[in-house]
Formats: sequence, C-alpha cells, structure tokens
Amino acid sequence: MSNDTENTYEHIRSGGSGFYEQKRGLIAVWGKEAVQFLDGLISNDMKTLEDGGQMLAAFPNAQGRLLAVVRVLRQGDRYLFETEDATREKVYQNLFRFTFAGEFFVEDLSDQYEYFELMGELDLMSLFVLGISAEKPIVYEGSNTSLFVSTKSADVVRDSLDQLGFIRIEDEIYETLRIESGTPKYGIDMDETTIVPELGIDGLISYNKGCYIGQEIIARIYFRGHVAKRLTGMVLSEPVAAGSELITPEGKNAGRITSVTFSPKLDKTIALGFVRYDYLASGTELMMEDVTATVSDLPFLD
Repeated sequence: MSNDTENTYEHIRSGGSGFYEQKRGLIAVWGKEAVQFLDGLISNDMKTLEDGGQMLAAFPNAQGRLLAVVRVLRQGDRYLFETEDATREKVYQNLFRFTFAGEFFVEDLSDQYEYFELMGELDLMSLFVLGISAEKPIVYEGSNTSLFVSTKSADVVRDSLDQLGFIRIEDEIYETLRIESGTPKYGIDMDETTIVPELGIDGLISYNKGCYIGQEIIARIYFRGHVAKRLTGMVLSEPVAAGSELITPEGKNAGRITSVTFSPKLDKTIALGFVRYDYLASGTELMMEDVTATVSDLPFLD
C-alpha cells in the first residue's frame, strides 16, 4: 500500500468515515402474486418480511447451486432486490420469465441509481439535509449502510459526503476490508459451482418455508447435519495465489484458496477459501507446499 492508501485504511479501521462506490444491481418486483412467485424462487421466506424490513436470500438453481446472493427490501407492496453487478442480469432474467404466468411485475432499476457504501461514523440526517432531502434514497442497513441514489443526485451526494468528512475508499482498500469482513464476492469466492449452504451465511436460508427451486438438495444437506465443505477464513504464513489447493500434513486434499490480502490491522496475510468439513475447526493447520494456512473463523474483523 502507498502512504495515502495506508492512511485511508487506518482512518476507516479506527472508526473514521468513508464511502465506496461500485456498480450494483437493483431490481423491483410487485404484484398480487409477487410473494407466491418469489417464495418459489429464493431460499428465504418472503412471507415473513414486514414492510420496511429487509432480508438476505439466495437464488439457487435446481441442483441447489448458487445463481446470486441478494438483499430484499420491502417497501409496501414493492420488493427491491439488491445484488452484485455480476449477478444482476441473472436475477432479472430469473424473475422476468414469470411475468407471463400471473400478476407479477419486474423492473430493472439499476441504471437509474448509483450505489454508495458508507463506513464509519454516520449521520444520515446530515447527509439528507445537505444534499438529498428532496429525493429520498433507497437505504439498506447492515454492518455498513448502503444507499441507492438517483443518478441525477449522485454528484450532490458526493459533495455532501465530502463536506461531512467522508474519505473516498479506493478498490485496493475495499478489497482488503471485504476479505477482513469475510464477505464473499461472486466470480471470486462463489459461483454456480457453489452449493448455497457452503457459504455459511447466517440468515440466508429458511428451512421452515415451503418448496422452492433447489430446496430438496439444500434441505438434504441441512438434515444430514453438515456440508461437505464451507467458506472460511485462513491466516497464511506467506502470500499465495488465489486458486491454490490446500492439503493436510498427511497430503490429503483439504480445499482451495479463493481470495488473499494483507491485513495491516492484523499484520498478517489472510485469505478466504473453501475447506472440507473435517478440517474446519479454528486453528487447524493446512498446507500449500511450504506455506501454512491456519483455519480462522469469520469475520477476521467486524
């Protein structure tokens, strides 16, 4: 990291305010049969989502493998699906094909909005007063606050964030923060070869709802008691390339590294990856030639 990058990282990790912009998908769904159709498509229980509430969910295929992870926000009779740009089209097409089957409507809003992820000390009211009080943004709450603001308001929002002392977070820093927080990225840490429970994300799956696409496979894994492998963290003795294969000291296959970064806060090289069930206990030591990978629970840092 350069000095500027290190300073920005330290600012964020010490509780300072920052913002990161990226392209994200935003898709609206509504109609009298929306809940019925959605419950047949995603892993969580739409019937339990109250107005103003949000939930995580996954779109599986018939084999229980991952098409996309989404956050669903309910606004009255409208449901807003937020997802990565890489999975935006999959989510839209998966939903759109049902618009011919009943009272079920879908609109891709992604190009009408820009996405800001806000970190650190946050006063949304100050932001609204400065720049976007006349046009309410779409807000997703979580470990960080995410805003979708209309494209015509984006410059005003940037100026407001600057006035409030928010520092722009560059891609390199965001990638380190992402891995430290244990957040998987589609196409890097998860894809259509990933079975949904292998992500180990709390609140992603309801095991009490009715049938949905891929439910049989997902339920079978749940009632068996565990997945064959799961996404976890690892602390590495040396940097390695993403994609490196993990083995046990006895030479057995144990998994694979998916993302690697150096954490200045921990002063260690850390990684995300899939590890076979027998080796998931925190503190288990695995190998990649001369490099040791010590299994660690996620997140590394909150």
